[in-house]
Amino acid sequence: MTTETFQDLGIIEPLTRSLDENNYTTPTPIQLSAIPPLLEKQDLLGIAQTGTGKTAAFSLPILQDLFTTECTMAPRSTRALILAPTRELAIQIAESCQIYGKYLSLSYATIYGGVNQKRQVKMMSKGVDILIATPGRLLDLMQQGHVDLGSVTHFVLDEADRMLDMGFIHDIKKIIAKIPSKRQTLLFSATMPGSISKLANSLLDNPKTVEVTPEVITVEKIDQSLYHVAKIDKRALLVTILENEDITKAIIFSRTKHGANRIVKELDRARISSAAIHGNKSQSARQKALTAFKNNEIRTLVATDIAARGIDVDNISHVINYDLPSEPESYVHRIGRTARAGTQGIAISFCDETEGKVLNAIQKIIKFEIAVSKTPELKKLAPIVTEPKDRNATGKQKNTNAPKNNKPQKSRRRNTTCR
Repeated sequence: MTTETFQDLGIIEPLTRSLDENNYTTPTPIQLSAIPPLLEKQDLLGIAQTGTGKTAAFSLPILQDLFTTECTMAPRSTRALILAPTRELAIQIAESCQIYGKYLSLSYATIYGGVNQKRQVKMMSKGVDILIATPGRLLDLMQQGHVDLGSVTHFVLDEADRMLDMGFIHDIKKIIAKIPSKRQTLLFSATMPGSISKLANSLLDNPKTVEVTPEVITVEKIDQSLYHVAKIDKRALLVTILENEDITKAIIFSRTKHGANRIVKELDRARISSAAIHGNKSQSARQKALTAFKNNEIRTLVATDIAARGIDVDNISHVINYDLPSEPESYVHRIGRTARAGTQGIAISFCDETEGKVLNAIQKIIKFEIAVSKTPELKKLAPIVTEPKDRNATGKQKNTNAPKNNKPQKSRRRNTTCR
């Protein structure tokens, strides 16, 4: 059987050239199923988790259509709007679009909170072909008159289930009300609860449905193992496991932000390079940690579930569940970080005396029992001393190590070129 290529799917040469340069040669299952109907301008409902190749599945047809369609850009307008639940995911999508569209004369803007809006307002002033945004900041700039969605022809709602979990539904409805009804709409979600089905029915017109089941990815691509360990011994087990040099790049999941910080302190003490990423970290700190992880400057990234949404890093050798997730469905999302677009991966989970019910729920979802590994002999670790909290008048913890100038670095962008 001949393997299909992106060219076989109808992707034009400027895009396939950039894909070849980045070693994207074989389409993933979701790309094989999604790209043809999207090129025919059908609406699409995609049920797939991060790591299946869904960003290329929706962005390649959009890039191609925008490139081949003449337009006259109006100030503050955009032709394609992609909504994402987190800053990290918005940045990742924007980076992917710019990589794929290297040989296309298209312009991009990324809008998200946590940074000064001046640069984002400037980027939108002349209009852009593609806008990637988080709902809250986008709605804020729309209300200020800096963004006009009246020219949108392509609308993508990515990780819709997470957006609803984060309480964005009202912002999303306000944004949708400003988009023309005549458009191509794409909705992606890792799960399909009733709320997502209702949203899809209200947004999509006779959509093509594409589904990549998490169970297949979990069973076939990831080697999973489990350690039964006392809660007080988890730190020692983690340090012992990380003595294995085969663990070259690992994401460690903590249930809480405070727990993530404590793990980083323990790893630093063991001279294992690491950084934490969670909701209490500033945008600049989160992006710095992600960049260091991508560039192999640190070996481990400690994350909470919400912060980890949008992490798209190649060659992650291991995922370590220091804490099992409070929501069993999140287990599949977590371990999928190490099996990107068809590659193999390894997932290691710790289960303490309080997590038995969660483990049972996880195994029910993945439909098999995770193999139990023998817990090695552990060294006794000294306790981590919790530093006293230094709070200012507003009650927020003061960060004495924060740099004085928190302004984001300027990035280059190309002017909009419409044919």
